[in-house]
Amino acid sequence: MKESSMADELDRIDRKILKLLQQDGRLSNAELAGLVNVSPATCHRRTQRLFDEGFIQGVHAHVDPQKVDRSALVIVGVVLDRSTPQSFAEFEEVVRKADFVLDCHLVAGDFDYFLKIRTRDMVDFNKLHGEKLIALPGVRQTRTFFVMKEVTDNAPLPF
Repeated sequence: MKESSMADELDRIDRKILKLLQQDGRLSNAELAGLVNVSPATCHRRTQRLFDEGFIQGVHAHVDPQKVDRSALVIVGVVLDRSTPQSFAEFEEVVRKADFVLDCHLVAGDFDYFLKIRTRDMVDFNKLHGEKLIALPGVRQTRTFFVMKEVTDNAPLPF
């Protein structure tokens, strides 16, 4: 027998709420209720449940990197010197606190982690690399990929 997932708990209205809030997190409850064709009270209750149950983890502003002088997007592959639970935990603990790392993903393959970093330019990244990146615990090797064109970034989940 197949176990049901939390996603199975979502009906058509819940999925539409999620889709609409991904597109525009600034929708008022009244606007959202009108778009999903339920009362504002029902919409508020459903949206609150989606937050409470972790389907919606937060609402964020999408800041234009060029407007804040962070137009260079860099992906960095990281290889650690040891593949032990302790070395992974130490690396992850420091990376979570590193303000220059936007995203960090443990991956399978030639690298242990991929980091997503934004800087002003290549010179700025070179300084960050020499002062902070290679100083992260356990880093044996990095390979840097400068993104030439962002085709899609943080695309909404399909519903």
